[in-house]
Amino acid sequence: MSTKFAVRLAGWVLAASVFSSLCSIPSSAQQAATPDASAQTSGQAPASGQTTAQTAPSTQQAPADKPAGTDTGSQTKSGHSPQAGTSNDRLFYALPNFLTLENAGHVPPLTVGGKFKVVARGTFDYVQIPWYAFLSGISQWEDSEPGLGQGAAGFGKRYATAFADGSIENFVTSAILPSILRQDPRYFQLGHGSIMHRTWYAVTRNLVTLSDSGKSQFNYSEVFGGAIAGAISTYSYHPRSHLVTTTTPGVLRYIPSDRTLTNTGKVWGTQFGYDALTLIVKEFWPDVRRKVNKHRQARAAAKAAPSGP
Repeated sequence: MSTKFAVRLAGWVLAASVFSSLCSIPSSAQQAATPDASAQTSGQAPASGQTTAQTAPSTQQAPADKPAGTDTGSQTKSGHSPQAGTSNDRLFYALPNFLTLENAGHVPPLTVGGKFKVVARGTFDYVQIPWYAFLSGISQWEDSEPGLGQGAAGFGKRYATAFADGSIENFVTSAILPSILRQDPRYFQLGHGSIMHRTWYAVTRNLVTLSDSGKSQFNYSEVFGGAIAGAISTYSYHPRSHLVTTTTPGVLRYIPSDRTLTNTGKVWGTQFGYDALTLIVKEFWPDVRRKVNKHRQARAAAKAAPSGP
């Protein structure tokens, strides 16, 4: 669907900007984190930003046990403290990234209430208002789903549709199914290794996740949750087939229904691909953020330094 295509396009733009920034990041930055001794001795695997005992890099599997520690990389970016086991981070200082942890130590599993709370916090964040307006504008410009119409009314329908699509997908994949299946919806940054190694790790988190008990398992919440969310949106409020008037008197235009199995599959596939791109951005964003902050601090220090005689 057009709105989903817009999301995918935006994801590509974000990913491209991250990788362009990474080109200038020293390779040592990728290995800045140090092993957590307690995690290694207890058999716990890396959370985000730590080099721990992940002994099978060729398989790129998720950590075998629950990452340990609290997120310390982004709690100072917001005016309030996040709930336990989540963060205040924002991708590119804007888009909510509350389910991503880096440099994690001992973090507790999220409760059912905690999962719903953090998903609601990100879904209804103020940044989503212009974000969905941007997606709706692209959808209107493409005239995707013609049954929604044009003009202010068409834009309003597209905005409501985009918001509903995103909200349903967020809650189904990150709150409802993870609560039922007892899976962890968080992304734990790997934070070390080559760019290809970290990219592969990020992409495969769409298929491999952790249970609430800390064991690696198939990511049923993402795979089946995306399909469920796509089916709900497609067969509930997206346009049915109908006839609309044209500029030629007496001539009607047939608009086919969007409520088809094929369209549901396209929605699911597009969202799955977008989520994979987003995970790549989440993996490398902390490196980019540290580099940007370092440059800011250097400029601030240069301005604060006393001038010569």
